[in-house]
Amino acid sequence: MNSGLTLAHAVRLSGLSDEQLSEWLGKCRPSDLLLMDAMFELWAQQGQLPPQSEGWRVWLMMAGRGFGKTRAGAEWVHRLAMTGCKRIALVAASIDEARSVMVEGVSGLLAIARRSRTPVTWEPSLGRLKWPKGSVAQLYSGDHADGLRGPEHHFAWCDELAKWRQAESAWDNLQMGLRAGPRPRLLVTTTPRPMRLLERIRSDRWTVTTGGRTTDNVSLPKSFVEVMMATYGGSRLGRQELDGELMAEAEGSLFPRAMMEKARIQPLTPLGFAESPSPSRGEGMDRIVVGVDPPVSAEGDACGIVVAGRRGGKLYVLADCSVERASPERWAAAVALAAGQWGASHVVAEANQGGVMVKSVLEAADAGLKVRLVHASRGKSARAEPVAIRFETGRAYLAGTFPELEAELAGLKIGGGYEGPSRSPDRADACVWALTELSETRNGLPRIRAL
Repeated sequence: MNSGLTLAHAVRLSGLSDEQLSEWLGKCRPSDLLLMDAMFELWAQQGQLPPQSEGWRVWLMMAGRGFGKTRAGAEWVHRLAMTGCKRIALVAASIDEARSVMVEGVSGLLAIARRSRTPVTWEPSLGRLKWPKGSVAQLYSGDHADGLRGPEHHFAWCDELAKWRQAESAWDNLQMGLRAGPRPRLLVTTTPRPMRLLERIRSDRWTVTTGGRTTDNVSLPKSFVEVMMATYGGSRLGRQELDGELMAEAEGSLFPRAMMEKARIQPLTPLGFAESPSPSRGEGMDRIVVGVDPPVSAEGDACGIVVAGRRGGKLYVLADCSVERASPERWAAAVALAAGQWGASHVVAEANQGGVMVKSVLEAADAGLKVRLVHASRGKSARAEPVAIRFETGRAYLAGTFPELEAELAGLKIGGGYEGPSRSPDRADACVWALTELSETRNGLPRIRAL
């Protein structure tokens, strides 16, 4: 192997079997392996690589512990610092953490510089790192927001934002100083925690979000991963700390995270309904429907598609089959596929946007599809209240984990309003329509039947 190693080699190596790859690596010299390690793009996860789209200002990398956030951040900063004379802000929860993790850590900037054989100057007493072409990185603390008031920067790297004590003020000061050069940019590497600032950053139009799970890092010891997944896998803590999922909820949420966790059972499968006596392991439903919240246009919101079932008076969310940025033909095909896979009796679709067109598009996708149109006469939260009561009283369940759907449900507020991750709670609306259709009392009130 020589210094001419390129990304083309990665393509060829990816086609080797595990045995062939092990044999190939066994023939490599230590210097070759170090060279490979220095070529980050050869083996990095997609979530560790900078966004390729144009126009973004903030790159938000929310990922589980051990995913490789620090390595990705250091690689990004180092490459930018080598492009010329740049001013870079390195912000952590404290100066000590910025120094020990972002600069001096195993995957920090000094380690990256050594791997690439770049002579950098580290001045610990000044909290300053210099590159040969004149770039300077200065350390700051998210615990002292005023330290970021005034300095101008071309780029910034913010680590573990969820730990900053003065997160809102520090973030705002940093943003106002991020104005040097033609295209200032910022990277946030953090394990997610419920906080309004992270929701605000993620929903911003200039933010691109990437991430990954702890299990995505093949460099981690297998024993560590096994213990972590056996201990925390599937739990709320595990979803946050290992899967990198932002477990946030609106203040006064109709669907608090704790309530949804309590209502969670094992996933059900379309083919497993009649094979077990326990509903948590696949027992059949009395009735299954697909709730649909159609988008206004292919470039707008997602098309909410949620499958739900009823058994013995209890309701179950079975699947979230929602699609984003889909044409009418594509989302209608997704609805028909979900209905066919789960054996749904019919589809219930909101008709406020599109009316008869919604029904015709769905029937065009599958001539045998039974469609019932519903019209929203009340606000989203008002429609969701009877469904939330069913979850709270143990009469509705989540058969599995549905991160995007649960985030939207958690964003619905008591008394009205929505503070979720998406612009509109399309998945939540579809879920509410499906569960309302299956409810014995659609408006949450007892019915009197004349005999």
